Amino acid sequence: MKSYDLLRYRQNMPLDMKIILSESKIFQFHNHYRGNVCISFSGGKDSLVLLHLVRKQFPDTKAAFVDTGLEFPEIRNFVKTISDVLIVKPKIKFKEVIEKYGYPVVSKEISQKIYEIRNSNSEKLINKRLYGDENGNGKISEKWKFLINAPFKISNKCCDVMKKAPFKKVMKDFDGVFVGTMAEESRLRTTSYLKSGCINYNGGHCMPLAFWTEKDIWEYIEKYNLKYSEIYDKGYTRTGCMFCMFGLNLENSPNRFEKMKKTHPKIYDYCMENLGLREVIAFICKNNKEENERSYPISM
Repeated sequence: MKSYDLLRYRQNMPLDMKIILSESKIFQFHNHYRGNVCISFSGGKDSLVLLHLVRKQFPDTKAAFVDTGLEFPEIRNFVKTISDVLIVKPKIKFKEVIEKYGYPVVSKEISQKIYEIRNSNSEKLINKRLYGDENGNGKISEKWKFLINAPFKISNKCCDVMKKAPFKKVMKDFDGVFVGTMAEESRLRTTSYLKSGCINYNGGHCMPLAFWTEKDIWEYIEKYNLKYSEIYDKGYTRTGCMFCMFGLNLENSPNRFEKMKKTHPKIYDYCMENLGLREVIAFICKNNKEENERSYPISM
């Protein structure tokens, strides 16, 4: 069976079968590294299920949470209720990241290409991002080219600086890490799964939930009566960094910031005014209105 077909087959399996398969991946990965592994814990529902699955078999497994300062207050409070969680912080704040590198807009892929076009010293790379290689691959989408001339910086560096760098320090004490990502979440995560499956020993990580769906996550939470962060009861389906604009263009109204305006008005005002997100969103709305007017309302 081809990798893509196998993924679709596993995604359609009943939850009980998925649990058995995930537990076998966890056991295999844990034993490979002789237990010197940890759990990447974000405080969200997916990592909550991951934590429960791993600790059912190996209750002493440490978890690590990167407190970027960008998480919902409800998430940070929930993390404090979980035992054996290492909490680490980045060296600099989000405002410093956007001032030095730029804003995270549209997607990591688009932001990276914009950043490279604007900052690379390689003419070859710049031409590839603008026009593609000999097969037309690697170029920025035409509908986002207007961002090249945006009056603000754009980059994909935020996650590297705010999350990956501090977590890398944690991993100096461990040989492997359990991650709660699912293939259905993005094209990049699907590609990652198709290349290495649930376990990537070269990268030192295991994704035992890779073939799960969001429906499975909630079914598992109900099955085991797991307590989760109250942020989900406030209408949010994603609980990543509050200030991030990745994927905003894919959301219907009310989007994450419209919700934030009601549920966390002070943080909303800080994002829009102090961090300049209103200017960024207005620029995108003005220059790509047909694509984004549903997700970038000017009234925001």
